[in-house]
Amino acid sequence: MKSRRRIYEGKAKVLYEGPEPGTLVQHFKDDATAFNNKKHEQVDGKGVLNNRISEHLFLRLNEIGIPNHFIRRLNMREQLIREVEIIPLEVIVRNIAAGSLSARLGLDEGTPLPRSIVEFCFKDDKLGDPMVSEEHITAFGWASPPEIDEIMALSLRINDFLCGLFVGIGIRLVDFKIEFGRHFENDMMRIVLADEISPDSCRLWDIKTEAKLDKDVFRHDLGDLADAYREVARRLGIFFDAEPKGSAGPKLVKT
Repeated sequence: MKSRRRIYEGKAKVLYEGPEPGTLVQHFKDDATAFNNKKHEQVDGKGVLNNRISEHLFLRLNEIGIPNHFIRRLNMREQLIREVEIIPLEVIVRNIAAGSLSARLGLDEGTPLPRSIVEFCFKDDKLGDPMVSEEHITAFGWASPPEIDEIMALSLRINDFLCGLFVGIGIRLVDFKIEFGRHFENDMMRIVLADEISPDSCRLWDIKTEAKLDKDVFRHDLGDLADAYREVARRLGIFFDAEPKGSAGPKLVKT
């Protein structure tokens, strides 16, 4: 990896220059962070699990016509993706009250929402990713009104599909965060889903027990984070052999 040109490094991923123009290599790290990086640990195998889970979900979304940056998985920790111009917004889709929504509005965690809610946050770690309105987005030129409409429509389609997919494996999709980018090809530009979809970016609860199967396990010291992510992978049909503690992570036994 040292011979490759690093384009960007975030809390959980690194982007490298791709093998062909217009491509990047997305590398998933084992870092687990919470509370704007105030809590930070290494979790063996987390990057491997997120790589495979995100790959699986992006491929399924591609089947229903959701445009995205994913091209193919390269190895256990890396994906080949299309280079896009990231729109500096985090798009949060909420189905059930939890996390910051419960705190802001005084709602009991687990309260079903009257309908799915889409929220926007300005993507800036130094500012704590503050919530913004469509007025802010258009005033500061982060996205145009037609782009916002497209992002909203895609987000709700993604939500409908993922809710059904997860219910089918006994998991409730409480909320999730996604990002979008502009993909340019010749004279054409389209809005595409980017970044990742994994237990790092979703709240996933077991339907029967309400056990958390997402990064809240790490945030609130509820158990072994890798075990929770492995359970999600297992239910999705992505099987891993158990590895001894201190190993390089879970071993893929089904592709």
